[in-house]
Amino acid sequence: MSFLWSLGSFLITISVLVAIHEYGHFWAARKCGVKVLRFSIGFGRVIWHRIDKQGTEFALSLIPLGGYVKMLDGRAEEVPVELKSQAFDQKTVRQRAFIIAAGPLANFLFAIAAYWVIYSIGIPTIKPVIENVTPNSIAAQARIEPNSQVIAIDGENTSDWETINMLLAAKLGDKQVEISVSPLGSGVTQEKQLNLSGWKFDPEKETAFESLGMNPVRAKVDMTLSKVVDNSPAQQAGLMVGDKILMDNLSAFSWQDFVKQVEQGQAFKIKIERDGQIFDKTLQPEQKEDRWFVGVSPTFLNVGEQYRTELKYGILGALTKGIEKTAQLSWLTIKVIGKLFSGDISLTNLSGPISIAKGAGVSSGIGFIYFLNFMALISVNLGIMNLFPLPVLDGGHLVFLAAEGIKGTPVSERVQNLSYRVGAALLLTLMVFALFNDFLRL
Repeated sequence: MSFLWSLGSFLITISVLVAIHEYGHFWAARKCGVKVLRFSIGFGRVIWHRIDKQGTEFALSLIPLGGYVKMLDGRAEEVPVELKSQAFDQKTVRQRAFIIAAGPLANFLFAIAAYWVIYSIGIPTIKPVIENVTPNSIAAQARIEPNSQVIAIDGENTSDWETINMLLAAKLGDKQVEISVSPLGSGVTQEKQLNLSGWKFDPEKETAFESLGMNPVRAKVDMTLSKVVDNSPAQQAGLMVGDKILMDNLSAFSWQDFVKQVEQGQAFKIKIERDGQIFDKTLQPEQKEDRWFVGVSPTFLNVGEQYRTELKYGILGALTKGIEKTAQLSWLTIKVIGKLFSGDISLTNLSGPISIAKGAGVSSGIGFIYFLNFMALISVNLGIMNLFPLPVLDGGHLVFLAAEGIKGTPVSERVQNLSYRVGAALLLTLMVFALFNDFLRL
């Protein structure tokens, strides 16, 4: 079920964002008087279509992993004399550049609109307060104190741990970072310099802030079971709601330690406390779809009111926050991409469709606001990716148009065709590498 949920969420995410991207091209083309022949969501065989009054075919195609807008273009087909004024290639450089740039622009506008909705409705979160600092860590060396709230990273305001994680991840390869903290409720801001020389972290295993030694205040987990799934390994082993799980040596289990033990996929012994008595149990995890499973849930204790907050603004404030968030994400994405190419961030961190599908499934399972937040993030990344100066992407077309604007004549078809082949090969290599990384994470 979780696979189907992730797949469905992924297809919805991609279809919506591709439709928005292609609509940007479509709208700009119509505004510039270009005849649009087809607007397709997906590739391959058309499974549904209709034609509007202006002769544009709107289609859904079999492979829902992209889309395209096909315009009348004298470079690709013979154009009747009476329609030449409506051909893409007959428009000015500025008009063609506007049509091409409108796709990524639509993705950025969607992100702004999505964040506008999110911050208008409000998104519950926990204040970025450090509960404790790992001894001998980078944060400990900078003398960051527990119960301090992170206010800013290098001058950029931080309202939640998600923002902090993104800002810090973009600092990989830097020599240092300045973190502004304030003892909770004090109103006094302290500036701390963190030495990042030699700092590395694996985003698949830990967050950037935890790798620096800052452990956040979060919901507490009590190992008293609140749920035992029917016919699960836990029920078969005799576990019941209300049991408290202990390690085999009677010391307390943390939920993280328990999950790590389950993920090994091997039978392990535990002790449980029930009505003041101790019982020995053996759990044998079962593989369910793409994860190991025993079928229990602990008891989650809410954090105190002093740590809770809601990111909510008025209509204009939410719009301003949406613009700021989109601009911040765009700049961070560009910085991270630059560090991928410079080697400051390992290419193993590159993610593909499987990771996106997992993220879509998890966020949509939490709720609409979190799913919308995820879609905004992917939309920004899609907009940035399409502006890469690769000939098969919008950015590559804009490079050709810039060259044409400078020299006064179009780049030769021979050069363009060669560039398309090289660009397609590079893009395919990148996609295969990202997909390979996804499989390694399974």
